[in-house]
Amino acid sequence: MTNNNIQRHLHATPLNAGNPRTGVAPQRGEPPHGSVSVIGIDLGGTAIKLGRFTVDGALLQSMTVATPQPPAPEMVLNVIVSALQELDSNNQAVAIGVGMPGPSDPEGRIALVSINLPGWRDVPLAQWLEEKTGKPTILANDANCAGLGEAWLGAGRRFKNFIMLTLGTGVGGAVFIDGKLFIGHHGAAGELGLISLHSSGPECNSGNQGSLEQFTSIRAIRRRTGKEPSELGELAETGNVEALNFWQEYGRDLGIGLTSLIYVLTPQAILIGGGVGASAKFFIPSAKAEIEKRVFITSRVGLEILPAELGNSAGMLGAAKLALTKINTQLSL
Repeated sequence: MTNNNIQRHLHATPLNAGNPRTGVAPQRGEPPHGSVSVIGIDLGGTAIKLGRFTVDGALLQSMTVATPQPPAPEMVLNVIVSALQELDSNNQAVAIGVGMPGPSDPEGRIALVSINLPGWRDVPLAQWLEEKTGKPTILANDANCAGLGEAWLGAGRRFKNFIMLTLGTGVGGAVFIDGKLFIGHHGAAGELGLISLHSSGPECNSGNQGSLEQFTSIRAIRRRTGKEPSELGELAETGNVEALNFWQEYGRDLGIGLTSLIYVLTPQAILIGGGVGASAKFFIPSAKAEIEKRVFITSRVGLEILPAELGNSAGMLGAAKLALTKINTQLSL
């Protein structure tokens, strides 16, 4: 789509965005004729979530499709393109943002590597999608996208300096400094789950040993307990002592890991997202206690540790925000 076409879309009929927080539950239906929308994609190892959003962040339509196995880049591309044809059948979206399970280059063009997508190394996914759809496309780390979503319309709105931690199959993170996402000089900053926690702990796919991810991810919980996080959460709700003790120990490990991050970044807040975050009320208290014990008061003044708000929609929403940033940047050139 050319800059002139984008400009016409952006000056079309005003939007009736509704409640932007409806991103947590799909709303189907078409916007007013001529209205602009953008697409956010959350690409995972087992599922691909796609959503079409207004420029105010209201969800118009969403869908989830299975990630092909094995997830060869060309096969994943074909699945995404097919889904986009259904999601944006009237071709109203003007740009695409994609959250990847791994870092992209600083320009958001190339998926550099992904632990959860074997065979993905230096994949020019943005270029491929642009060639297939004609829409400007940008990539980013999926945890960064979740952080962008929370910063835009979620729990991060009140803060300029915060950390987003996604506790899922792996552990990802996003760092915001002075209201801006920090990605480092090569786009790979914010891999918070890969920091060292216990030097003699389990080996990590990253090459590290005893990383935070190896103690706080869904895979780690399965290894440590033989149970799913959701099951442990349900047991804790009933007052099961074993489950409550596990979450207390889990919170201590998380608090130890967060200690290093707090000393380096002194954030205003730490947001806890991802699937494990559903049980945050059982482990945040022990994480806070560990932090209060280990972090000097001047490094944690006013620090808040709280659950993220947007649930599974955060990644899609953040990717949509990336897409908006992409077209706005193009229009300013």
